[in-house]
Amino acid sequence: MWKYYALLSALFAALTAILAKLGVKGVNSNIATTIRTLVILFIAWGIILLNGEVKDIKTLTKENWLFLILSGAATGLSWLFYFKALQLGDVSKVAPIDKLSVAIAMGLSFWILKEPMEMKTIIGGLLILTGTLVIIW
Repeated sequence: MWKYYALLSALFAALTAILAKLGVKGVNSNIATTIRTLVILFIAWGIILLNGEVKDIKTLTKENWLFLILSGAATGLSWLFYFKALQLGDVSKVAPIDKLSVAIAMGLSFWILKEPMEMKTIIGGLLILTGTLVIIW
């Protein structure tokens, strides 16, 4: 089932790039990012409220809070830089370079999370890296 969610994530990420490029036209990219964040905030809280999951917040540990806050900060910085890059560059170049994050996440997952390294995963990461380098140069 996770593969379907991952494919849907990729589809919506692609739509995000196109819609964001249209949305940042003639607008401060930080304001555009803030508006996007507000929409996400309302959607996420709406889902939690509709599903009656608010009570689950009590189950979060200090460690959960710490890493979720750090993850949120990383996401926010990523979005700010992404929107600025989209404002200045072509989606066809910005989006693939942004996906270098996939290869970086793979490397960090091997190093920090001690996830197993499979040859097909390593090759896939190297192909992403190679594609990024081709686009940059």
